[in-house]
Amino acid sequence: MNHVKMYTTQVCPYCLRAKALLKQRGVEHIEEIRVDTDPAARQTMMASTGRRTVPQIFIGDTHVGGCDDLMALDHQGGLVPLLQGA
Repeated sequence: MNHVKMYTTQVCPYCLRAKALLKQRGVEHIEEIRVDTDPAARQTMMASTGRRTVPQIFIGDTHVGGCDDLMALDHQGGLVPLLQGA
């Protein structure tokens, strides 16, 4: 299974929703990077994604985007293959 990295904050409902979907799809470990406690991490996130909002989700080397992007990818049937590295 591909590595999953997610930039988050503690109180973000979209982050919780995205984590729940990933767990439903079999992800056992999510590397969480908290941008609310680490301003340098927020700068890194913005530099690599061009976005300011959380969550920002990476599966392997692919930047999926935010929660809505993740949900859309799952709805289109692309999430599980991406997680499996297909």
